[in-house]
Amino acid sequence: MKIIDFFRGLFKSRDKPTDSWHFSVAPFLFGKSISGKTVNEFSAMQNSAVYACVRILSESIAALPLHVYEYRDGGKERVPNHPLYYLLHDAPNDEMTSFNFRECMMTYLLLWGNAYAQIVRNNLGNVAGLYPLRPDRTSVERDDNGEIVYKYTPTTGENQHMQKPTQITLSRRDVLHIPALGFDGLIGYSPIAMARNAIGVAIACEDFGAKFFENGAKPSGVLKVPHVLKDPQKLSDSWQSAYGGENAGKIAVLEEGVEYQQISIPPNDAQFLDTRKFQLNEIARIFRVPPHMLADLERATFSNVEHLSLEFVKFSLSPWVVRWEQALNKALFRPSERGRFFVKLSVDGLLRGDYETRMRGYATAIQQGIMSVNEVRELEDMNPISADEGGDLHLINGNMTKLNQAGDAYKKGGESNG
Repeated sequence: MKIIDFFRGLFKSRDKPTDSWHFSVAPFLFGKSISGKTVNEFSAMQNSAVYACVRILSESIAALPLHVYEYRDGGKERVPNHPLYYLLHDAPNDEMTSFNFRECMMTYLLLWGNAYAQIVRNNLGNVAGLYPLRPDRTSVERDDNGEIVYKYTPTTGENQHMQKPTQITLSRRDVLHIPALGFDGLIGYSPIAMARNAIGVAIACEDFGAKFFENGAKPSGVLKVPHVLKDPQKLSDSWQSAYGGENAGKIAVLEEGVEYQQISIPPNDAQFLDTRKFQLNEIARIFRVPPHMLADLERATFSNVEHLSLEFVKFSLSPWVVRWEQALNKALFRPSERGRFFVKLSVDGLLRGDYETRMRGYATAIQQGIMSVNEVRELEDMNPISADEGGDLHLINGNMTKLNQAGDAYKKGGESNG
């Protein structure tokens, strides 16, 4: 195979979509990352910063309220009696809760760039269950008619709807596919593969620190002797056995003119801690997670931490929320239901400020007729007030009037007085 043909195979056209797993393997065909460390979707999770970013984003998406709505009379209304409501809000299958399902799918999305789930339907064609499909065992291809199909190789212990150990083919109708950033709009590429060198440096720093402390936090060096040794390896092994590892720090006794000379650079001189801190910010940048959420509070203050958290919701979570909502709406609703029913992940709870700020906002909303008392109480998880007590009324401040009507009441009063 020619080199140019190989590179063409890495970036296929829109007519031949390829799953991110196949792409993410390709860079590793040339060996390890530049740092010398093997980086893939599994080894990356052993890095604390990557693990924290994946956990923060996956748990945040999994914890958001998920409801099915219907457009009614110019507005929208929650429909708990819809067949999809229980599946999405409570349990998508008999083995997982909605939180576990979304957390698992979001982890796939962040590591492999794609999240897949098998859609199981009943005899009426309604969705009866959603089961995650491992991205590393899923490939996306086109059949002879040009239709997208998903080929999946089950593992032992797979869900009960996949008993065959051989590869199975699923139609696009039977798969929920949520892609991340990609080049063709159909398949997402693994963020781990794209940023493997940055993550490789972080892994190398962790390994260096671990080995440094394994050696008793002592830098390596050389033993100098004034004469020729018949067996230098024996002296090296003897020294390591006596003063290396757990024995580091013991007082060394040097005989026959032997001298110890340090040759490695101490971690402080090598800017080891600064490098580790930079890589933490580098990984936070990859996943777009604010550093203060990774316990890096160097630039976080009491005055800006709330705004940093709001930026996380608006710029980090919101794009993922839109991906989830549009993928669920496209894959799960019947063609006759689209445009009438829709799924919504609510981030309102994360955008709320402190108690005093919320109360001031609610007061303004009620006085301007934007919200009723019951709508405010619902946001605060409080029971509603009955309609007879005015809980559903929309009020407005009566002191406000149009500019061109200012003084009308005075004129009328003056005319009547005259």
